Amino acid sequence: MRRTPRARVVAKPKRAAARCAAAAALAAAAAAGPAGAGSISGVCPDGSIFIVQTAAAIPCSESKQVEPGQIPPIKPEYLPRPYAWQVFQKRQDPNNPYNLVEAGRAAATSSRAPQPAPPGAGPVGSAPPSAAPPAGAPPQLAAVSPATPEAAAPAAARPFAPADLGLSNDEIRDLVAIVELSQERAPALLAEPNGAGPGVVVRLARSAAFEGRLHDAFSAAGQPLAGPVVLFAAEARSAVEFYANLTFAQGHIAFHPDPEDARQIGVLRGRQGALAAGELALGYVVLPAQTDLAQPVDIYWNDRRITAVLAPAG
Repeated sequence: MRRTPRARVVAKPKRAAARCAAAAALAAAAAAGPAGAGSISGVCPDGSIFIVQTAAAIPCSESKQVEPGQIPPIKPEYLPRPYAWQVFQKRQDPNNPYNLVEAGRAAATSSRAPQPAPPGAGPVGSAPPSAAPPAGAPPQLAAVSPATPEAAAPAAARPFAPADLGLSNDEIRDLVAIVELSQERAPALLAEPNGAGPGVVVRLARSAAFEGRLHDAFSAAGQPLAGPVVLFAAEARSAVEFYANLTFAQGHIAFHPDPEDARQIGVLRGRQGALAAGELALGYVVLPAQTDLAQPVDIYWNDRRITAVLAPAG
């Protein structure tokens, strides 16, 4: 007869040993940290951020290791800039050769361009030949009819300018105060550094009273507006250059005001360009009629971006 081997009996680990193994596994997981399987994250002295697998792969010396959830915001110059955004910015530059082509063609075909003289004509500025009057004849005077109002060319209507609002110094100060106080209820602030500190701070806010006044002024000039109005106040903390290069986006609508059109953007006090420390530029932007300021609006200025509700409910 064939002998059947006995089944081996495997001893079960004791409950205390199982608990020790589980505790050791938890300790190992905690030591690994929140960054995951052996990854190390941190910041280099130049402001760049790294995520590597080993300490030997850290790309800089004197780095600071930081957990992924507590890494400070990345430096603005390292933010990605899409190609379409760069093309858009270049097309706004008046010194871009691309923008000078059409202007040159328009100047060449303008009716004001000098026309070539016809064959046989004398030099420019020479009087046409005329028959000399006979000796002793009285001088002849050319009859000139007075210009009639119908014959006079109508004067072109001057476009509306922000200065036509006639805001006093007290009204300008009130608008600046409205923009600053609105930050408590509807914060909308953009800052651009200049060296170690902020170079210019831009605040945005809505003023229903100013919006109504601007709409009335443009309507009286025969150029009615339809969209909501947003005020901006740029405060220079140091000598900087400021341009209201603002873009607003909400849903499928993106709006970049034309700096040459007062119906889209205008400066009420101060100027765009070089600002000395302490100077202020106050202006407005007229947004498209579909914009709802009670809903979030993405606001871009240079390479900065914020999302703000400029007219919160209640």
